[in-house]
Amino acid sequence: MADSDANNAIHDDAPVGEDSILSSRGIEAFTRKVTTTASHLVGPSSDPSGNHYHNAMAQVHKQLRKPGIQRGMFTMARTTPTDLVRSKFSTAEIQSRALSYLPDEMLKHLPENDNAYSLFQGFQATFPELTHDGKKHRRRVSRGRKMLDESPTAPDSPHHLHKLKKERSSLMHELEMLGIRKNMASSEIHEIDNKIANLAGMRRIILERLAGLEQEEALLEHDIVDMEGRIDDAQALVDEAESIAAAADTPNKSDDDDLVTDQDADEFMSKSIYEKLPSASSTPSKRRHKTMKRKSMPILHEHFEPGSMIREIKAHADNITALDFDVPFGTMVSASLDDAVKVWDLNAGRCIGLLEGHTASVRALQVEDNILATGSMDATIRLWDLSRAHYDPQGSQFGRDDEDDDGMAFENPDDQPVDPPEGSMADCPLFTLESHVDEITALHFRGDVLVSGSADKTLRQWDLVKGRCVQTLDVMWAAAQASVSIGTGEGTWRQTNRPATKSADFVGSLQVFESALACGTADGMVRLWDLRSGQVHRSLVGHTGPVTCLQFDDVHLVTGSLDRSIRIWDLRTGSIFDAYAYDNPVTSMMFDSRRIVSAAGEDVVKVYDKMESRQWDCGAGITETDTGRTPAIVERVRIKDGYLVEGRRDGIIGAWAC
Repeated sequence: MADSDANNAIHDDAPVGEDSILSSRGIEAFTRKVTTTASHLVGPSSDPSGNHYHNAMAQVHKQLRKPGIQRGMFTMARTTPTDLVRSKFSTAEIQSRALSYLPDEMLKHLPENDNAYSLFQGFQATFPELTHDGKKHRRRVSRGRKMLDESPTAPDSPHHLHKLKKERSSLMHELEMLGIRKNMASSEIHEIDNKIANLAGMRRIILERLAGLEQEEALLEHDIVDMEGRIDDAQALVDEAESIAAAADTPNKSDDDDLVTDQDADEFMSKSIYEKLPSASSTPSKRRHKTMKRKSMPILHEHFEPGSMIREIKAHADNITALDFDVPFGTMVSASLDDAVKVWDLNAGRCIGLLEGHTASVRALQVEDNILATGSMDATIRLWDLSRAHYDPQGSQFGRDDEDDDGMAFENPDDQPVDPPEGSMADCPLFTLESHVDEITALHFRGDVLVSGSADKTLRQWDLVKGRCVQTLDVMWAAAQASVSIGTGEGTWRQTNRPATKSADFVGSLQVFESALACGTADGMVRLWDLRSGQVHRSLVGHTGPVTCLQFDDVHLVTGSLDRSIRIWDLRTGSIFDAYAYDNPVTSMMFDSRRIVSAAGEDVVKVYDKMESRQWDCGAGITETDTGRTPAIVERVRIKDGYLVEGRRDGIIGAWAC
């Protein structure tokens, strides 16, 4: 017994390692000691005095009293079983478990799983048993077994019945697995739908945030423009004060200097009559206009679905004759047969004011930055500076929570139009151009050059710095000259195949770029002019009806006509590049970098996507089919950077994401 105790004793002076109490050898020795003690206690009593029990317990207490053993036992008591098992892992196992470790906090908040199938059932259902890839995972069947299975059996034999039952079980199992896979796919679809709904909610919140940022941006733009105007006024006052001070310092002329001699009279009479005309600087009725570029561009409409309505405004009480805007969510100007010309804030949907001055309806207008040009049936052209408008973009709602609205914003298209504040556009007129003898039907300006077309069958070029006409182009005379010089009937005035309509203008549309001018007329011809020589250098023949609209860039020219077609011309060759036909006459057309939009006698806008080469419709005729309303026919369209504005015959104007 003593020898056995000596062999099983645990030595405290052994180094920490294999001989330590925490090592496998130490734990094994300690277990043998306890087992031996228990066997002596339970086994037959060989020592009546019971000394063996006392000796064993004394040895155990002796070992436990040692400080090293006590520290080891306390350390083992504080160590969890997971740590004991982990201490035996290899380096690769520890690294793998560290990468796939999940903290307890995350495990506490696991989402509830409503799936009725276990992980093993899902794996079993998705295992590719019946596919070509799954066949290689099957266990190979011996040739003899295959021959036995394929051997013919009698229909009434038990083997045949067993085989049929086995095939039925296989088919039932396959059907069960397909049901599990189907339910799993349905669960995945529901999960994806929930994620899409959450993402749509997040997108809506961010869109509202973007709209708020653009609203603040518009307010800052308005404040900057107002501040620049005040700086210009202050600079003008300073310059005037300096000129007055300089004039006061100049000595006055004597009375003899005021006498006109015969030589001066002869010299004055010998001057040309055009040299005696007052210069533009001496004309007190003309203001020098200043172009103000926007410092930021809205992008909110780019995140809307194509074809979605942004705003609808009850703008006029009659047919829209002309409209244009500067930038998306910017400033829009509309004209109607009710003889009103209104300026709108597209961001808020409010009317800024009315432009008064014309004595008849406006048929053509163009907005470029803060400068507006309007051509009327009274044969005059007026220029306006929209930055001089007295308008608060924050509206009547700013700083007013409990007071009633003053009715400037149009929320319901069925409401009657509300008159804007009086005198808000009093400082906007710049000057008037008077030279035509009939109504203005088309105009376009770029920089300081403006070209207008009239029912008097002339085109006039204007210098916006001096405010006067510098050149008059007679369309009929130019057509006759082109016929004589070319020697063919290509440039002559020709009657169209379709009968002339009262709504067809002699000059339907035009566009100018530096010295190049494109003009579409009632005979269906598109003439390209050189303003330096005043001659037509090319005529594009193709339309069989009056040309109502045109626009060109550096490569192509797009024209629309009452012959119900839109044609795209190659300016380099003068040939037709492409053409599109519609069911009704085309009254208005415009294009941007991607789309060509047109009004073709319908309640929708015809859109042609140049990138995708497809046609689609956009407008109230699509969105209001479910409500039972019948929108009016679209007469005028304008588009810039995917922001579409259309005007209808009932005076309603709609803004759309295109």
